[in-house]
Amino acid sequence: MTAVAAITNLHTDNVERAREFFGVLGLTEVGMDQGWVVRFVAEDSGACVQVVTRDATAPEDSVMTIKVDDVDAVYEAAQQRGYEIVHPLTSEPWGIRRFFVRSPDGHVINVAH
Repeated sequence: MTAVAAITNLHTDNVERAREFFGVLGLTEVGMDQGWVVRFVAEDSGACVQVVTRDATAPEDSVMTIKVDDVDAVYEAAQQRGYEIVHPLTSEPWGIRRFFVRSPDGHVINVAH
């Protein structure tokens, strides 16, 4: 298993306000706008952040997304180690396969492919 990206997920109650703010910081909306989650990216460097109003299918919001090359293998490893699965492995309607797991420090992590 290889992690291919780590993206911070920040809570917002106003996507438009976040869009303006992150634009001032040199980030533009690229490729991900589900209404409740929007990704902002610096196209030259690939630096990015996501803002989330409320996750559409999971019972809790995550603090970050870790994209991996084999989400099924990571899911199995997390279960074998007894980590709390907050949201089961799911193929979401918007095209990703993901699950949420709680880290030992209590953070909810979205693991996706």
